[in-house]
Amino acid sequence: MDFKDVIKQLAERVIKMKDSILTEEATKTAFVLPFINALGYDVFNPMEVLPEFICDIGTKKGEKIDYAIIKDDEPIILIECKHCGQDLNLHDNQLLRYFHVSKAKFGILTNGIVYKFYTDLEKENIMDKKPFFEFNFLDIKDEHIEEIRKFHKSYFDLNNIINTASELKYTNELKQLLRTEFETPSVDFVKYFAKQVYDGMITPKVFEQFDLLLKSAMRQWKNDIVNDRFKAALSNNQKQQKVEDEQLQEENPDNPLIVTTEEELQGFYIVRSILYGEIDDIERIQHRDTQSYFGILLDDNNRKPICRLHLNGNRKYIETFDENKKGTKSLIERIDDIYEFSDLIKSTLSNYIK
Repeated sequence: MDFKDVIKQLAERVIKMKDSILTEEATKTAFVLPFINALGYDVFNPMEVLPEFICDIGTKKGEKIDYAIIKDDEPIILIECKHCGQDLNLHDNQLLRYFHVSKAKFGILTNGIVYKFYTDLEKENIMDKKPFFEFNFLDIKDEHIEEIRKFHKSYFDLNNIINTASELKYTNELKQLLRTEFETPSVDFVKYFAKQVYDGMITPKVFEQFDLLLKSAMRQWKNDIVNDRFKAALSNNQKQQKVEDEQLQEENPDNPLIVTTEEELQGFYIVRSILYGEIDDIERIQHRDTQSYFGILLDDNNRKPICRLHLNGNRKYIETFDENKKGTKSLIERIDDIYEFSDLIKSTLSNYIK
């Protein structure tokens, strides 16, 4: 299961269980620890995930934060947890105090449903008042998952996250500002647009007129965008359906033009031998024959091609795929030449199961 699937599965868990979680401890166990685990950290190893991390604050000794994620014997992420029914806006000052006395560069405030990520973009070693990234498991989006992925143990790069955090933070704030202006235009916003199309003085009566006109224009503009996207999606769906229909016809096992040869099966078992030990269950590597090629897939899924064999022409080819699923054909003389592409085949599989 890849990272995106793990996060979406966790989102389903949150949606299903949120109303039955009654305490902060239950929130940690049901939601927060699985999230930390999804980031690749061993929640049972205190050298990686240390519960009740001590942060001495001035004269207050023994102050504890719920979890600290550790790297090279130093905290890199502090996590403060609240009950899933609590409003996090009431608790960000507590995380700020912990952050100030810690070497950690990131702080996460969460109730198991909403996660707010903080750092020190404005003043070094002082946590910003506003998070640079926030997501809600009840409304998780693919772009959120890509940001979360940066905090995975395998991909964690402090400099990379810091470099993108500023852009992410201010982009999100600008989006929120635009959303507010579009829903309830401010006086300055209305006057700005009115002056672009009206040469006279903006009297109260004129302002009232343009306030209504601007709201109407923005509603129409949003509707136009939605309609354009709907038309584009409909067109793409029709094209995709045509491709899929052609593909189904090409893959139809009753199609007399499809004959699976002994050589193709030999190639399939060579690929399996290459991937033996690279995957938990070798039976997940399947084949599907078509008129054009002999496909070798993960989980019999056309969207997870491992390689394709083109063996029916005068020349034989193997088609391998990069991380973007772009295929490259390479000439082979014998079926055993497939072994020369072992690294590419393993790399393709790892892209699907990482």
